[in-house]
Amino acid sequence: MLKKIIAVFLAVITVFSVMNIAFAENKEAQPEGGFTADDFLETKGRKIVNQKGERIRLKGVNLGSWMIWEDWLSPYEEATDHYDILTKLTEKYGEEKAYELMDTYMDNWITEKDLDEIKEMGFNSVRVPFWFRNFYYDDNGRKILDENGEWDLSRLEWVVEECSERRLYVVLDMHGAVGYQSDAPHSGKKGSCGLYDDTEQGEKYRRLTCELWAEIAERFKGNPAVAMYDLLNEPMCEVPGGEFDRRKNNSFIYDILYDAVRAVDADHIITMECIWSALALPQSFLKGWKNVVYQVHLYDTSNASFNFMALLPWLVFFNVPMMMGEFFPHGTTTWENCFKTLDALGYNWFLWTYKASGHGMWESEWCLRGSKNGFERAKIETDSYEEIARKWGECIRTENGFQDTGHYSENIKDNL
Repeated sequence: MLKKIIAVFLAVITVFSVMNIAFAENKEAQPEGGFTADDFLETKGRKIVNQKGERIRLKGVNLGSWMIWEDWLSPYEEATDHYDILTKLTEKYGEEKAYELMDTYMDNWITEKDLDEIKEMGFNSVRVPFWFRNFYYDDNGRKILDENGEWDLSRLEWVVEECSERRLYVVLDMHGAVGYQSDAPHSGKKGSCGLYDDTEQGEKYRRLTCELWAEIAERFKGNPAVAMYDLLNEPMCEVPGGEFDRRKNNSFIYDILYDAVRAVDADHIITMECIWSALALPQSFLKGWKNVVYQVHLYDTSNASFNFMALLPWLVFFNVPMMMGEFFPHGTTTWENCFKTLDALGYNWFLWTYKASGHGMWESEWCLRGSKNGFERAKIETDSYEEIARKWGECIRTENGFQDTGHYSENIKDNL
């Protein structure tokens, strides 16, 4: 029975592809210069449009492992997650020195040259994962301040400004909220999903996460380079329970975060993630959520599974644009099939990821730029401060320690 259902869905996708149902893209040359007010995005039915009513379909790449790190992507060893890194570095060198090392890393992992490359490749957008420890020293709300005593959001401001000059839209992605929204290490700390807790501490985590989102919204309201606010990356990931449990928790937390952003910024698109299936999100019109995009991440291991899981939310959420916030052709899934399906259904999409330095990444389909064989990884526990600073210095710049994995020219280029 399931095979028959999948076959029907695949047939529907094929029909959509042949008919090209109003999803053809306008490939006219983009104007020179940075974004203007006319480029500000909003939703219109299933589409994302600019202020001139022109459809903009976002086709981008994630800047993974830049502001929040994972051991299989990032140049470090002897630590389990980003929280563990900061804890160990702080114990060894003190808080100020620990954050200096983190800044050294971020100064070099993504530079203007990388954004130039992304633009030259033909992408029109980037998704920027970050976590709360980029802006708070701890989970008690102690803010990181700049030299003027203001809350320091300079890293986000830099990437938005640089992308605006290159006419690259930016999706600001809360990969790790205060208290953590999943048990997965990519939220910053493995096994620490406390954002939903019905406790005084859980309420504090939610208040601080709202405070951070409100500040981000205040800084970027009216900025046309910001495509949307991605409220939470992969909420409830690796947490025991089914999709209906996720929907209950997502409905609860997204109401709170949506209201916090809308109290400051009424105009920017907001995106909510259901990650794996449509069952994990409520209907937007029932919640009163306006100007929103629904998002899934698919790492399915076959073409049939990818197609089914991409079509299901498209059918269920008929009144909102859809976005594939992360994907790559896992298992027997093919690049050709992924792009055919995403084009047929009109998805906006972002590859995971632009750059990675794990073992074997020089040829991996996970990234466009992979570390060369023999790449040095910082040993958090045993390397000296100076050695970590060196390994996170200019040698982690893309032009120095990385190479083209070949997948852009072989599989991606013609789909932009």
